[in-house]
Amino acid sequence: MELGERSYKITIGCGLLRRASDFFRLERAALVVTDDNIPQIYAESVASCAKRREIYKIPEGEGSKSIDTLSALLGKMAEMKLTRSDCVIAVGGGVVGDLTGLAASLYMRGIDFYNVPTSLLAMVDSSIGGKTAINHAGIKNIVGAFYQPRGVLIDTDVLATLPERHIAAGLCEAIKMAATSDEELFRYIEGADTAQILSSTEDMIARALNIKKRVVEQDERESGLRKILNFGHTLGHGIEASSGEGVLYHGECVALGMLPMCSPKARERLISTLKRHRLPTEYHGDIAAAIALTMHDKKANAGGIDIITVDCIGKCDIRTVSADEFAGICLGYYGK
Repeated sequence: MELGERSYKITIGCGLLRRASDFFRLERAALVVTDDNIPQIYAESVASCAKRREIYKIPEGEGSKSIDTLSALLGKMAEMKLTRSDCVIAVGGGVVGDLTGLAASLYMRGIDFYNVPTSLLAMVDSSIGGKTAINHAGIKNIVGAFYQPRGVLIDTDVLATLPERHIAAGLCEAIKMAATSDEELFRYIEGADTAQILSSTEDMIARALNIKKRVVEQDERESGLRKILNFGHTLGHGIEASSGEGVLYHGECVALGMLPMCSPKARERLISTLKRHRLPTEYHGDIAAAIALTMHDKKANAGGIDIITVDCIGKCDIRTVSADEFAGICLGYYGK
């Protein structure tokens, strides 16, 4: 990731966890943050590379992206007497990465943060780019900061322990990026089954991350181009919040959020690809409640709501629509 003084390396491969000190500067104190559903060996492998280390576990799930969990994590950092010369390392999915990155940005006004994603969703998306956040007052990611990691380590061996549904939800983020920016990658995912993709996971992850990398390098703080990475997320976040924790995974909600934002031709290909990889294409929940929750989304502003539309796979447009127009698009698709 080329961002001047905030640049960092993204390393993808197998068997990397036990070699973390080859890629991260760990001759110092490190607090390794993980959750209680991730195999302990992952955090232990990374922690063993640090000069002085502790492992801190948070409860699994979106509920940990909270003020209370953030406060407890900051308390642990202070208890460990971390200094500005020390670091924290996230070993987990998007929740662990988002929370740990935000804590790193706040503690002593910023200490080094490394990201070791263990879910496919985090590997292809949230592990890079510097978006850190927690949820608050029922609104997803409403409290956060742009804070880049000092390095990212993606060990594809950990995917062997993920359930199929988690793999599919992660793959949706790669489908999202391909739909907006890379028709060739989309065609590959469209024509391959999940097993074929997993047999060459490193290549697929690298291709998806290269899309995000190029976008973030041009627009780090989402003033323009970076908004395309939100394809499917505006309505998707509303569906996720209104459905309740754990009912639908983030990637599944993004899948549902993309469909109303496509032309009929692009939608036909997208639906076929989502079905091929066991992702949802129909929503039978309260669409009005989901739409209402999007009014609190960060993509909403005084001038309307920024949406990303795909008329032709591999290309996209950024549009600003009124709240009524947005509701009409979503109801026009899911309300029929």
